[in-house]
Amino acid sequence: MLRVLVLAAALAAPLGAHAQGWPAKPIRVVVPNTAGSVGEVILRTLAPPIEARLGQRFLVDNKPGAGGNIGTAEVTRAAPDGYTLLLAPTANYTVNQHLFKDLGFDPLAALEPIAVLAEAPLLAVVNAEVPARSLAELAAHIRAHPGQLNFGAPGTGSPSHLTGALFSQMTGNAMVYVPYKGIAPMVQALMANDIQLTFPTLTTVLGALKSNRLRVLAVMARARLPELPEVPTSAEAGLKGYESSAWFGFCFPRGVPRGPLDRLNREIVAATADPAVRARFSEFGAEPLASTPEEFARFVSAELVKWREIITKAGIKLEQ
Repeated sequence: MLRVLVLAAALAAPLGAHAQGWPAKPIRVVVPNTAGSVGEVILRTLAPPIEARLGQRFLVDNKPGAGGNIGTAEVTRAAPDGYTLLLAPTANYTVNQHLFKDLGFDPLAALEPIAVLAEAPLLAVVNAEVPARSLAELAAHIRAHPGQLNFGAPGTGSPSHLTGALFSQMTGNAMVYVPYKGIAPMVQALMANDIQLTFPTLTTVLGALKSNRLRVLAVMARARLPELPEVPTSAEAGLKGYESSAWFGFCFPRGVPRGPLDRLNREIVAATADPAVRARFSEFGAEPLASTPEEFARFVSAELVKWREIITKAGIKLEQ
């Protein structure tokens, strides 16, 4: 019995020492999207103050593919040592399990929530050639021209796609959905009028808006964006309750010691309270939402229900 107790103590000691000395090396952050996504912009805004507090760097590793499932799966298989993080977007934590028959993993069981980082409300954006100045006018135009308007999204199952699919369902399923492999080709298609409508975050179209080739009709949020004070909310535009945003959080693989998890959570909360960080977030239409791990878990549970209802109502099914 004594030998067993000594062995158990010896095995536990490195884990405790590891947790106390964390982080002792750079931390890899897997981003399951292409470079330049709104999630990566949020990450790179928050990274400097968090890195300064931790004394170690974040190494950003873009792993897109299969709706973000490739990068997410890689994190679920990583060692729970505190040196692999997932920048978890809405789709990969609360949407894809409703769309794919078999992810090969359960994100709720395989990931350890650390904190929600931020959310970015979606916008209703049309090509300037579309003769609509409001959501109501757009809906009427779509119904009057069935099959003639295309809406695009940077990936099937993304919040942009689901929001557009619900709007299509609300307007008689008269639009044609066009998926794109990433944000850049989707924005280019919108500017070229290959698609006429999309539901992006502000940061993805901020530069394109300056060309006057696009028009923002509404923001899918409870309040107007400081950067677009003249753009009405969806409720002000006549669609009460039609709100949608893309959010992002940090997750460890399940099993990481509580020490690193609590330490990282504290540094995230401190970084998102920085006025300079909050001002930068406002510039690209995002809002910091630092939370406790427990609050993040409850948030995810509510989001699961919300997106399941949207997917069911819009009748979205993936061919697999």
